[in-house]
Amino acid sequence: MKQLFSALFIVVMTAATTLPVQAEVTMTCTKTSVQEIAALFDHWNASLATLDPDKVVALYTPYAVLLPTLSNKPRTNYEEIRDYFVHFLEKKPQGKIDFRIIKIGCNSASDTGLYTFTLHDTKGRAQKVSARYSYVYEYLNDQWLIEHHHSSALPEPVKAHKDSRNH
Repeated sequence: MKQLFSALFIVVMTAATTLPVQAEVTMTCTKTSVQEIAALFDHWNASLATLDPDKVVALYTPYAVLLPTLSNKPRTNYEEIRDYFVHFLEKKPQGKIDFRIIKIGCNSASDTGLYTFTLHDTKGRAQKVSARYSYVYEYLNDQWLIEHHHSSALPEPVKAHKDSRNH
C-alpha cells in the first residue's frame, strides 16, 4: 500500500520577479517496515560475501556518498565506491550489527548504530573492528538503495558488556 504525501513548495523566481510562486506537489510514499529496512543491511552484508565489488556497488544510488571505515577519501560516484570495495573485499569482510536505530520517512529510511566487522589479513588471520555506521536509503526505481553510507572505527576501546542477568 502506498501513502500519498502532499507538500507545499515555494519556488524562488529570478531577480526580475519578486513574488514567490507556490505549487503543490503530490508524492507517493512507499510503505515499508523496520524489518524490511533491517534486512537491507543483511542483503548488503551477503553481497560482501560474494567478494564481487559490482554486486556491492549495485546496492548504491548513482549519486551515493560513501565515507568508508578504512579510507580517508570520500567516495561520491560508482567508480570511486567500486574502487573502495575492490580493496575492502580483499579482507573478506563480514559484519554483525551490535546496536541500531531505524527511522522511516517518505521514500527514505535510515539505519544507524554500531557494528563489528571481522576482517582477514593475507594469511587468513581474523581481526575484529568495531565501528559506528549510518546508512540512508532511498526508494528509487522500485527498490531501496543506499544514498549515503558512513562508517568509522570507534575512537575508544570496546569493553565487554556484562550480562545484566548475572547481577
